[in-house]
Amino acid sequence: MSAGFNRTRNAGPVSTSLLLHRLETDKVFRVWLVAWLGGSMLGVVNGTARELFYKEQVGDLTAHHISTATLIALLGLYVSMLERRWPIPTRQAAFEIGAAWLVLTILFEFGFGHYVDGKTWPELLQNYNLAEGRVWVLVVIWMGVAPATIRLLHMSKG
Repeated sequence: MSAGFNRTRNAGPVSTSLLLHRLETDKVFRVWLVAWLGGSMLGVVNGTARELFYKEQVGDLTAHHISTATLIALLGLYVSMLERRWPIPTRQAAFEIGAAWLVLTILFEFGFGHYVDGKTWPELLQNYNLAEGRVWVLVVIWMGVAPATIRLLHMSKG
């Protein structure tokens, strides 16, 4: 099977059965989808560290910036480790993995934030308000492009 989804000319949205088939037949896709959990745990640890260790000392907005940059760096290292262990075979597969990671990240960010952390929807959306210096959207974007970006970097080295 090719690294990408097998689509017909008149295919509609990707169906659940197609995704399940992909998970059954494409080991790299499956491994990287499960590996998203490690990235989400890095996010939780990063946020906990921000709240416990430096937010009071540097202020909320500065802590937000530090936390954003720190998580992007940690995720870059994590994705690099994954790429060395389970190389993504094609650019298309890398973008598909990134798209899946992006969707999972948004679902987790809002689901965990609202239902577990008890934040309101406006509070959660506040982290994406660029006009107020909130740059968390960079983490979400990075989750979407990191697999393809790191794959490209690894390919250029070797």
